Amino acid sequence: MKSFLHKKGVTLSPRVYLIDGLSYMALGLFSSLIIGLIIKTVGDQLGWTWFTEMGVLAMGLMGPAIGAAVAYGLKAPPLVLFATVIAGAAGAQLGGPAGSFIAALFATEIGKIVSKETKVDILVTPFVTILVGFFVATFIGPPINYGMTSLGSVIMWATEQQPIIMGVLVAVLMGWALTAPISSAAIAFMLGLEGIAAGAATIGCAAQMVGFAVSSYRENKVSGLLAIGIGTSMLQVPNIIRNPWIIIPPTIAGIVFAPIGTTIFNMTNVKEGAGMGTSGFVGQIMTFASMGFSVSVLLKVLLLHIIGPAVVSLAISEWMRKKSYIKDGDMKINIGG
Repeated sequence: MKSFLHKKGVTLSPRVYLIDGLSYMALGLFSSLIIGLIIKTVGDQLGWTWFTEMGVLAMGLMGPAIGAAVAYGLKAPPLVLFATVIAGAAGAQLGGPAGSFIAALFATEIGKIVSKETKVDILVTPFVTILVGFFVATFIGPPINYGMTSLGSVIMWATEQQPIIMGVLVAVLMGWALTAPISSAAIAFMLGLEGIAAGAATIGCAAQMVGFAVSSYRENKVSGLLAIGIGTSMLQVPNIIRNPWIIIPPTIAGIVFAPIGTTIFNMTNVKEGAGMGTSGFVGQIMTFASMGFSVSVLLKVLLLHIIGPAVVSLAISEWMRKKSYIKDGDMKINIGG
């Protein structure tokens, strides 16, 4: 059985499903709902009706996009990939984003097992893939989605009750999730994080990206500053494994500014931007969507998402370099492909 599953590309690996699967789910989210929300927001603000309509259309196709992204990430053959689009749509309709992910996951793996095993593959493979996806969406998706959103509600409630402690906790954990090879964007969206909890998550994620970008500038220069600062701090994962001390400066930056955001400035966000940090400035765009755009909000975003984390991370990292906790080259990244 193991050899058969291996031949079919079915690993049964939690790592593959929770890291690769969620990462590709995030790409599906970004390619549909998140970019659609950005387009719709631009259309609404500028009065461009056709932009608004385009954004609404993209947002409505979240489920199919998640299905296609998960199937692609799990290296599904063509018939399975195309049929998983339907599974993802069913999951989104019946079980929300978490249901879409789970339905796409099961549909892809079972579809891969039956793929090319019969002489009528063109009928059997898409039928089984869609059947499995719809079954999972119907019976498994809703309770999983309920559990995720309930957990998200508890986190949001706890953050409102204890904005300092929970603000720090949310910022640190979501920031680490963003830097680790798992998707903080997918986690935030499945949890349905909103309000000040989402604001704290954004600060923590931004601190990781901006913090690593600035503190590693001497090794990576402008190209690294941009790749990490508006791309992903995940580029530092190999270096963190070699020297875990390097994650301290951006983490402390998140700890410093998250409670300021949850108490003094009352920073909020929506689930689409909570786990994005400064990646493509989506976290900042969605903050404006949540809080409205004004000079006051812009200054808060610049201070808590960019300038503050940059200054704190650089100061701490330079001190750690003097104390030899961080050595030259420890944060060098490879962005040459």
